[in-house]
Amino acid sequence: MDLLEEYIKSGRIKLNTHKFHETYTMHDPCNYVRKSVMLYHDDPNNGQKSRWIAQQCIDPSLFREMCDDPMNNLCCGAGGGAWAMPYDAERLAYGKMKADQIKTTGAEIVIAPCHNCRDQIMKGLGKEHKEGRMDMGNYKETLYLWELVSLCLDYEPWSEAEIEAGHAARDAQFERDGIELDEEE
Repeated sequence: MDLLEEYIKSGRIKLNTHKFHETYTMHDPCNYVRKSVMLYHDDPNNGQKSRWIAQQCIDPSLFREMCDDPMNNLCCGAGGGAWAMPYDAERLAYGKMKADQIKTTGAEIVIAPCHNCRDQIMKGLGKEHKEGRMDMGNYKETLYLWELVSLCLDYEPWSEAEIEAGHAARDAQFERDGIELDEEE
C-alpha cells in the first residue's frame, strides 16, 4: 500500500477515475489492518491508505463504508488456513457475517487487498451468492487493490523514439550484466 500511495502521490502513475461506475466497498484484511497494528505496531492507517488508493481509482461518492473504523471491520472467514484447508462449512458459516456486511453496504464491487480474503469473498461467498444460497445484495465482483489500480492506469503509448530509447537502455543493461539472449530464428 505504501508503494502504491507513493506512486500515485508522486505522479509516477496516473489513474483514470472514469473506468468504473459501480458502488464499491473496502474489506479490511485481518493481517494488513488489525493484526499488523496489534503485533507489529505497524501503521494504524493501513485501512485508510487502502481507501485513499481506491478513491483515486473510482469516484469517492460511489464508496460505501462497511463499518465505523477499519479496525472494527469483520474478518471474511478465510484466515488462519481456513481457505486452504477442508473447512468449507465452517469458513462459509463465519463468512456469512461478511456477506451480510457487504449486503448492507449495497456495494457492487468489493476491494480486498489480501489474496485469502479475495478468494473467500469472490470464490467462496460469491459462489454461494450466485447459486442463491447466500444473499450479498448488489455484489458483482471482488478485486485486489493492486488489480483495481492496474485496471485504472492511464498511460500514453510510447512514441517510436521512446521505444528505441527503451530498447537501447535494455541492451546496455544486458551488456553490462553479461546477459545473452538467444536470437529468434
